[in-house]
Amino acid sequence: MILILLGFIILIVVGVIAKSSPSFAKYAPAGRIVAALLILLGISTACVKQIDAGEVGVKKLFGSIQNDVLQSGLHFVNPMLDISRIDTKTQNYTMSGVNDEGNKSGDDAIRVLTSDGLEVTIDLTVLYRVVATEAPRLLKETGDDFRDKIVRPITRTKIRDNAVYYQAVDLFGNKRDEFQQRIYRSIEDDFKKRGLMLEQLLVRNITLPNSVKASIESKINAEQDAKKMEFVLLKEKQEAERKRVEAQGIADYQRIINTGLTDQQLQYEQIKAMKELALSQNAKVIVMGKNGAPIIIDGKQ
Repeated sequence: MILILLGFIILIVVGVIAKSSPSFAKYAPAGRIVAALLILLGISTACVKQIDAGEVGVKKLFGSIQNDVLQSGLHFVNPMLDISRIDTKTQNYTMSGVNDEGNKSGDDAIRVLTSDGLEVTIDLTVLYRVVATEAPRLLKETGDDFRDKIVRPITRTKIRDNAVYYQAVDLFGNKRDEFQQRIYRSIEDDFKKRGLMLEQLLVRNITLPNSVKASIESKINAEQDAKKMEFVLLKEKQEAERKRVEAQGIADYQRIINTGLTDQQLQYEQIKAMKELALSQNAKVIVMGKNGAPIIIDGKQ
């Protein structure tokens, strides 16, 4: 568009100077040729538009936004059109309590009140993208600063609205996923109404008040102590059962020995023991006396 305007300006200037100064008239054809070339170059440049991958082009004619969009690639368009390129790739918006970690410097975490009246701090990342076919409406109704007008305020508001249904301990514990899914659904609906698609909602960190942290730690320690005591009691019970079984076995053994052994069996066992001693290389057994009591005589040389 600039080249076209420049060409027309040169054409007008050359015509005016040629009329007012006859000596300059001989240069007028060259000036007109240059002006024509600039106009042609400007028209050709304005007619050809390249839309990069991951973008769509929104067409505007004299401030009026047209509903159809240009997809990625080369396009021949009306040279009077103004093309606004809108990024349709996945974008993220992070709100964090850590300095320079989020999209805004400083502490940008979301502080919410839970159902038990405690203040909880939440760090969050929103993954979203512009719906290509909705880009003209988004640009018409919101403008290209939709991050600050839609993404940030809606996300922060919906998180605060939904946090009041949970206690602080629940957000930190087993209901964290439920809370994340709940705020995802509520934010997704509002984004769709405005031409945005919510892809994922990442609750990066939930910081509880110090008093709640202390109570949770005490509860965890108590649970661990209880489990440890259960283990000790189970071990002692198993040990007592082992000793009972062992004692029962010894008692059964003694009962069997007392009721089953005879004098002949005892004499047989005595003879076996004396035989083993007699076969030993270090001793001999000599049995003397009427009662058969053995006398062991050392046979070493």
